[in-house]
Amino acid sequence: MTSATLVNAAVVQPDSVPEAPTAVLHARQRAYVRAIAALDMSILCTAVLAGYLVRFGTEEATGAALSYVLVTPCLLIAWLASLKLLRCYDDRVLGYGADEYRRVITASLRLAGTVAIIGYVANVGISRGFLAVAFSVGTVGLVAGRFGARKYLHRRRAVGAGWFRKVLVVGDTPHVLELVHTLRREPYAGYRVVGACIPDALLAPVPQRLGDVPVAGSFRNIPDAAAATGADTVAVTASGELTATRLRRLGWQLEGTGIDLVLAPALTDVAGPRIHTRPVAGLPLIHVEAPEFRGTRKLVKGFVDRSVSLLALTVLLPVLTLIALAIKLDNRGPVIFKQVRVGQGGREFHVYKFRTMVVNADALLAELVAKNETDGLMFKMRDDPRITRVGRFLRKFSLDELPQLANVLFGHMSLVGPRPPLPSEVARYDGDVARRLLVKPGMTGLWQVSGRSDLSWEDGIRLDLYYVENWSLASDLTILWKTFGAVVNGRGAY
Repeated sequence: MTSATLVNAAVVQPDSVPEAPTAVLHARQRAYVRAIAALDMSILCTAVLAGYLVRFGTEEATGAALSYVLVTPCLLIAWLASLKLLRCYDDRVLGYGADEYRRVITASLRLAGTVAIIGYVANVGISRGFLAVAFSVGTVGLVAGRFGARKYLHRRRAVGAGWFRKVLVVGDTPHVLELVHTLRREPYAGYRVVGACIPDALLAPVPQRLGDVPVAGSFRNIPDAAAATGADTVAVTASGELTATRLRRLGWQLEGTGIDLVLAPALTDVAGPRIHTRPVAGLPLIHVEAPEFRGTRKLVKGFVDRSVSLLALTVLLPVLTLIALAIKLDNRGPVIFKQVRVGQGGREFHVYKFRTMVVNADALLAELVAKNETDGLMFKMRDDPRITRVGRFLRKFSLDELPQLANVLFGHMSLVGPRPPLPSEVARYDGDVARRLLVKPGMTGLWQVSGRSDLSWEDGIRLDLYYVENWSLASDLTILWKTFGAVVNGRGAY
């Protein structure tokens, strides 16, 4: 492969924020860890104080077997030690992924169990009410604090002020380009590609590049390339020349350098709960569990969907009535818009929405097709003239979708799932996209909390397929929580 071929191999969008010196990044990283520790300490102090006030009020805890003046600092020290032992301040888990929250919750629950056992065995007279309130408030507070700190970090990274990792990507050219694209798709994760090592790098008077990524070397000089680019992480992706022996030697070469070695398997868009590493014959084999489309968890999901939809319809009845009245006064025609959509298994059903367009909207569509602002099979137009005044307000805050709670109650839809497609869209699905029909469509989903109409067709499908393959009850709750923020924000709604 020639140098010119490398330059034109792909057009990879460069990172949009300015580069920062390695020393500055390390200082920002240490400052963030210290800020997290200080935040945790303040939350734990608040939790312990709340436990004391709830249990004893403002009166002195007379009659207690131990002085709470002594118990409080001991509990705080033990809690912080538990967080430290479970590596809750490891910068490799801070700022991205669920592992940070999981470790915080595990550390708190283990300490709570340990204190309960010691108190029972040693017959220590610590109020159980005090401990219950303190651990409940503290655990929830720690998770909420980490969430807020993470959002702050993501905003800082967006403007180049947060800390991030400098990554040297190693592998075959196609896999390097794919990994670079994946890392840049989610810049808030904090991985900035600074160079690449490919097997066929050549000595040339002009520096070689893969798109905008500089080729720093070949497989023969990976540690030197990492040092030259200032990388603190070497990400190895697929390559026929990177045998197990060469990877093991690379790990030895990076020992003591402070550079992390990570392996990026070719399998993408698979969530952690489906992946299990099991040693077999000395090999760390990655086992990928099959997606779950039926079983007990599906039954629980269906029960939760119908229960929540029934409760929501009951509570929101006055709001639904006011919206219906506003639609009727604004524009003549039916209040509810009914449209055929395709659900689980390709079965068609009528989806219900508040009408946001003029009555003859479908007839006017042919005149607007040329003004479509999205790619793929959907039609989206930011200033669609068919939308009514009330309809524009309803769409901005997704209030037009509230009648879909009836679809959830009837079992046609779920609270969380892929976007319900039109029959005309399904008719043009290929084999991969058709996997969206393996689960019920949802009122909200990853597409809703990731930009809605601002997403490209490709990104919307990718998110839907990711949900289909990796759904869980925990992820559903997370998406529902994020939906409130997306709706209030109004981003991508038109």
